[in-house]
Amino acid sequence: MSATALQPLSAAEVLADRILTRSARVGIIGLGYVGCPLAVEFAAAGFAVTGIDVQEHKVATINAGRSHIQDVPARRVRELVKKKKLRATTDFSAIAELDAISICVPTPLQKTKDPDMSYIVAACQEIAKYTHPGMLVVLESTTYPGTTEEVLRPLLETADLQIGRDIFLCFSPERVDPGNPLFQTATIPKVVGGITPECTRMGALFYGQALQKVVPVSSSQVAEMVKLLENTFRMINIGLANEIAIMCDRMGINVWEVIDAAATKPFGFMPFYPGPGLGGHCIPIDPFYLSWKSKQAGIEARFIELAGYINGQMPHFVLDKIQGALNEQSKPLRNSHVHVLGVAYKRDIDDVRESPALDIIHLLSQRGARVTYSDPRVDRLRIDGGAEYLAEEPLAACGQADCVVIVTDHSTFDYATILDRSKLIVDTRNALKGFRSTKIVRL
Repeated sequence: MSATALQPLSAAEVLADRILTRSARVGIIGLGYVGCPLAVEFAAAGFAVTGIDVQEHKVATINAGRSHIQDVPARRVRELVKKKKLRATTDFSAIAELDAISICVPTPLQKTKDPDMSYIVAACQEIAKYTHPGMLVVLESTTYPGTTEEVLRPLLETADLQIGRDIFLCFSPERVDPGNPLFQTATIPKVVGGITPECTRMGALFYGQALQKVVPVSSSQVAEMVKLLENTFRMINIGLANEIAIMCDRMGINVWEVIDAAATKPFGFMPFYPGPGLGGHCIPIDPFYLSWKSKQAGIEARFIELAGYINGQMPHFVLDKIQGALNEQSKPLRNSHVHVLGVAYKRDIDDVRESPALDIIHLLSQRGARVTYSDPRVDRLRIDGGAEYLAEEPLAACGQADCVVIVTDHSTFDYATILDRSKLIVDTRNALKGFRSTKIVRL
């Protein structure tokens, strides 16, 4: 036997073998809209998966075989827990037994619109306590270009554990679209970029076992920028659509008809639609990570800042539409009953994060309106620093209100009956397209 044959396997070779044989132990830190579906996909692919979260109710829900995420059927969770392929814990010491870890924790903005890295740093500090040769760590939380290299690498790399040789570090942007029946975690192409080429290879190999398509890129910075470009593209184009809507309103032109007609062009145009404002955790927030990083490089992100301003003004524009519509009926906004239809940030989901409905309800309350709401997926709503609201039955509430505002166009709303029973409707989503009535005031 040659001396070469006696050489021990490298950390990369050991990890690759464990990944390919499904013997690698997988950890997902953060069991929210990103982490929970990812944990389920890896468990379904045959890996033993440990989900780690600081919120005890999420851990208890999964261990009981239930799901707290709309897009993850409880049946799948129950089957995987029963097979002992999926478990959850609040104990970070479980990391010691893991081979591959995906970090899926929140990345909010501070009030100054500076990135809040505290959740990422806290997760990485826990991982650092238990790092061992042959471990893969992947950051999925959206952040600014350079985070993986500048923040995670110093926390994980030591004199004995070198990135790219002993441990492997990547960034892979989450692309979750809650409520989308066509594209979910398993079917959305997965971009992966590592600190070194070997890191990228390990990351791509890992995700390739559970997801349909993996797209390797040359670095973690490229992967980080991919996510920001995707959401900045949407944010700016929605901002343009909102600005066009404001222009059309002043000119007495139906903006929805304009967009539908423009969309018939088979090239050079992609339709984006106006609305009451941006919602969700990604589009209203992610572009400002890029704006913040650009400022560090001495570059002003003018498109991002302008689009952010326009989108941020849309709840005020909606307020003006409501007030103007009531005035036409000789009613003041103060003491009028305004009923909001839909408070989730988009159709057919239960997520209210950054929902424009929150701002609209707050503004209406400030002006003295009596506000109620209906949402088939949100039973209870608390406005920051304000009152708590309980969902009401929509048809009865619409019949009692002075003005109904469609903020989220859930498919389960009976729009024909709502129109029949309502005195006045401000439609911010074109949900009443095809209906003709003097009761309707469109965005």
